[in-house]
Amino acid sequence: MTRTKPAKSGAAPAATALGDSREAQLLLIARRLFAEHGFDRTSLRDIAEAAHITKAALYYYFPNKDALYERIVLESVELLHDKVAAAVSQAQGPVARVRAFMETSAEFQGNARDRWIAGSNAFWQAARGGQRMAALKLRDSYEQLLRRCLREGMEAGLIRPVDAAMAGRFLLSALNQMPRWHRPDGRLETAQVMREYMDMLLNGLLVDKQVSTEANKESQKLG
Repeated sequence: MTRTKPAKSGAAPAATALGDSREAQLLLIARRLFAEHGFDRTSLRDIAEAAHITKAALYYYFPNKDALYERIVLESVELLHDKVAAAVSQAQGPVARVRAFMETSAEFQGNARDRWIAGSNAFWQAARGGQRMAALKLRDSYEQLLRRCLREGMEAGLIRPVDAAMAGRFLLSALNQMPRWHRPDGRLETAQVMREYMDMLLNGLLVDKQVSTEANKESQKLG
């Protein structure tokens, strides 16, 4: 699924390397601003000012925000999907594959926090037409992979039969909320947090069947 960017014709190797370095710097700045302020509330002028360049210089790399959308959203989702798919393919067994999916996603989020938040903001706030459809296709492929892992666990009798789509949304909701509270300098890294989440989910919070029965009775009373 990886795209390669064509080199600028006629550029000497040193000039190309310098241009790539500047482009990477501009992407870092754009991701930070999109993460802090949102895609809609960040203009090309804001990015140019933060980079200490003119808007004309910025237009050389990104002529409009659609070009940034492609680099920040489409490439990020594509990279996430590829990393997660590779981890899932290496995992042994359905439950291990579910864990691999979630922990690799959390690790990606922790290693590229601004990329994750900026991509999420831009995904919901921007782009229409072809770019939007491409982003939706990548997102759907990512989510379908998780649902497939869950269904495999159900078919193997290892996961209780539930709605796979609902279970997938439940898991991804925990993942997507993590940047709201997780501190990069905190006690646990994002992948470690997700590992504990998965232990709670797969093993349950109730101590034993007796406690489970009593909890169900209490729930029925409250209902």
